[in-house]
Amino acid sequence: MTLTVVDMHTGGEPLRIVTGGYPGIPKGTILEKRAYVRDHLDHLRKILMFEPRGHYDMYGALLVEPDLPGADLAVLFMHNEGYSTMCGHAIVALGRYAVDEGLVAKQEPVTTVNIEAPCGLVVASVEVRDGKAGAVSFESVPAFLFAGRQTIELAGHGTIGFDVAYGGAFYALADCHQFGLEFGRSRVRDFVDAATALTDRLKAEFPLSHPDHGDLAFLYGTILTDGHDTFSAEVTKNICVFAEAEVDRSPTGSGVTARLAAMHAKGEIAIGQTRTFESIAGSRFSGAVVRTAKAGPHGAIIARVGGRAYYCGRSEFIVEADDELGRGFLLR
Repeated sequence: MTLTVVDMHTGGEPLRIVTGGYPGIPKGTILEKRAYVRDHLDHLRKILMFEPRGHYDMYGALLVEPDLPGADLAVLFMHNEGYSTMCGHAIVALGRYAVDEGLVAKQEPVTTVNIEAPCGLVVASVEVRDGKAGAVSFESVPAFLFAGRQTIELAGHGTIGFDVAYGGAFYALADCHQFGLEFGRSRVRDFVDAATALTDRLKAEFPLSHPDHGDLAFLYGTILTDGHDTFSAEVTKNICVFAEAEVDRSPTGSGVTARLAAMHAKGEIAIGQTRTFESIAGSRFSGAVVRTAKAGPHGAIIARVGGRAYYCGRSEFIVEADDELGRGFLLR
């Protein structure tokens, strides 16, 4: 078995793009393709994401044939737990990759790349200067606050206030100070434990729904913030803990989108106002509310999120027939 990949990172968050070795994916909607890969090809995800070729926090992208009219390409996202519905850092990387690889016609100063994700069509705008792709921003699907100003009793932490918002995936949003945490002072491990505790509790007790499809209605993770959500020009920090306690090194594109939706719904950011979001690794995304929208019964927004992606390398992976550990394992 041979698999080829291109490795990139956006704000420190890895993206392993599959370039060869996967069998053909049957025709169908993007969610049907996601289900097929999950049910029939999950051993390949483990080979690429898990050790010894990957690690607990690895992230990947599999390009598939688009189904939506107007889409230039379609993508399935993968991680340590399975397959997500949206990934902003991956969109930023794939925008640059699509221009560099000639998947779309290159235009200066901006090339548009229409990317079909499981959540819907995402429009990436790639800056191109002297033939080289640079910064990328994207407008995702309608994002909305699903439930605002909620509280729950969390063992060891007392009463925790949170929001649940959708930015292509559902996230719980909570101020880290409620857990006794502070950016720059507290351990990453403590952020992970707090976010995971909230995620696990809400998955068990807080039902979700999405107006487009039931497959979108699951809590992807928790984003702990510095609480700086009100009208301000200052940088706001957050950490996203998603899937199986995976830590995003970037500010999280879909998470920034969800935060913007929650902030706008609560009157904390205006249309056209740009905020800067900083990750636990110190990387930054820009984020702004472009316009209002609707998502079924929910008042929603269209957000624009921007960042930079870089190449790390190109690899060819093999799996020998008698190498059981080579099929993928995780130690944590």
